[in-house]
Amino acid sequence: MTQYGYARVSTKGQELADQINQLQNAGISADCIFSEKFTGTTTDRPQFAKLTQLAKPGDVITVTKLDRLARNTREALNVIDPLMNQGVKINVLNIGMLENSTVGKLVKTILLAVAEMERDMIVDRTQEGKRYAKLHRSDYHEGRPAALPSCL
Repeated sequence: MTQYGYARVSTKGQELADQINQLQNAGISADCIFSEKFTGTTTDRPQFAKLTQLAKPGDVITVTKLDRLARNTREALNVIDPLMNQGVKINVLNIGMLENSTVGKLVKTILLAVAEMERDMIVDRTQEGKRYAKLHRSDYHEGRPAALPSCL
C-alpha cells in the first residue's frame, strides 16, 4: 500500500506550502506528494492524472480538503468513484477516510453536496456584496486596486 498526497491551488498567485506541510504532517513522504497550480474548473490536471495512473488497489490518496479534488459534486463523483471502484481509498484530512462501502458512498455524496453548496453560497455573498457596493459607493469599481508605486 502506498500513501499519496495531492495538493492543488487554483491560481499561480496562491501557495501550495500549507497543503504540502499538512500532507507531510499526516505521514506522506514528500516524493509521494503531487501538487499543481491548476484551476478546479477542469479535471484535466496533469499532476492529478499522473497520480491516478499510479494509484493501485489498496493505495490511499490524501487531500487536505474535499474541494481539492473537484469544484462540484458531479465532477468529484466522476473523479472519486473510479478510484474507489478500483480499491483506492480517499483520505480527506478534515473529514476522514472515504471507502467504497454503502455508508462510505453515502457520506461521500453528502459531503460533496455540502461542499458545493458552501462554494455556491460564497459566490452568492460575493455577488451580493458587489451589487450593494455598486449601488451605495460612487467610487466602486471591480478588480484589484492599482499597485502602489514601489518607492512607497
